[in-house]
Amino acid sequence: MNQSAKKTTQMPLLKSVLATLATGGLLTFFTPPFAHAEMTDSPKMVVDEVWQIVNNEFVDHNFNQVNWQNKREELLKQNYLNKKQAYRAINQALKELGDPYTRFLPPEQFEMLTNQTSGEVSGVGIRIAIDPRTQDLYIIDAIKKSPAAEAGLERGDRIVRIDGKPTALMNLDQASEALKGELGTQVSIEISREKKPAFEVKITRSQIEVPSVDFSLKKEGELNVGYIKLDEFSSLAAEQMKQAISELKKQKASAFVLDLRGNPGGLLFASVDIARMWMSQGEIVDIVDRRGGHRTYQANNSAMTDLPLVVLVDGNSASASEILTGALKENKRATIVGTTTFGKGLVQSVHSLSDGSGLAVTISRYYPPSGMNINKKGIAPDIVQDISREQEFLFSQNPSLLATKADPQYSKAVTILKTKSNIVTETSTNSTRLLH
Repeated sequence: MNQSAKKTTQMPLLKSVLATLATGGLLTFFTPPFAHAEMTDSPKMVVDEVWQIVNNEFVDHNFNQVNWQNKREELLKQNYLNKKQAYRAINQALKELGDPYTRFLPPEQFEMLTNQTSGEVSGVGIRIAIDPRTQDLYIIDAIKKSPAAEAGLERGDRIVRIDGKPTALMNLDQASEALKGELGTQVSIEISREKKPAFEVKITRSQIEVPSVDFSLKKEGELNVGYIKLDEFSSLAAEQMKQAISELKKQKASAFVLDLRGNPGGLLFASVDIARMWMSQGEIVDIVDRRGGHRTYQANNSAMTDLPLVVLVDGNSASASEILTGALKENKRATIVGTTTFGKGLVQSVHSLSDGSGLAVTISRYYPPSGMNINKKGIAPDIVQDISREQEFLFSQNPSLLATKADPQYSKAVTILKTKSNIVTETSTNSTRLLH
């Protein structure tokens, strides 16, 4: 969903970023024509653009008891000497609406959000993290087929210098910024790898397709579990999910685990498309605008599999993740395991503004098939299975432990699937006997 209200998450104690990418909500993007006020200074023009979008779209037609017409006069009476002053006035006006998801995005943040939801970024293709104990900068993932992967960089490599500058003097944002750059330009990275002398690589930045989906087939006794981790509902997520399900079916998966833990959301239509891959029939979500108009999305008999499914969620599963979770749970298509989800029942549209900045504005509320309001409440799992702080920290240090025996939520999912698989097998056997 296109939300700027997307919940941004980080594993505790280990802050990590994809060099050139940040993550984010439930969104829809627009680049509409603006009815500009007759004014000549650009900062005031952006102020009026924001006011008009909120006036036309904000979900609360009472504007949180703010006299929005008077607010326009108040904003346009001011003289803004520069963009920073205009931006401060915009932020203050939006704050009065009482909605944390309606927010102004300066140009650099807006660019980051659009890159993130497009699923493509310009860079070298690594995710980086700082070890909180040593403050060393590490690579935690090199994206497949990225310049970094082709240069031989690996998970666990310590980044010592970027373009000759020591990373010991950088925070995570500064290191990420140093790795960014225009397409076709080079960056020099000095690497320290265990049991090897330090070495330097020069990498040319390129356009990278960021995977939203990671999947593998896991042998759990006699059960072949198709494990799919969905990190975000980007514009590429649905196609990547389709490929994952198709490939796992070819590998003879007999059941599936869909991992939405830590998934902060993304594009509305991506969540609907992915729900349809798992559901043949039933309502997915009901979107209600400020005038009370309903737009309901249904499954359309395009499910790719009807094999047993468990969905893993946690308190950081938000927005589009909750749409998918609610649809699968309430249509009894999947068993939900984990902890209560974040509780974000709002949809945002994202608009580009004339100076390169952007605005995310809450335009509607969404409801799962039951009509329950999940905002600030979340969706409770069918089976509660918590993870301790120690386990969270362990997974943040070593994500490869996720979906293994060290992961109690995944282990619970496997136990459930083994039970369901036995039921399916017995039913199939009985049906065969009846036919004979």
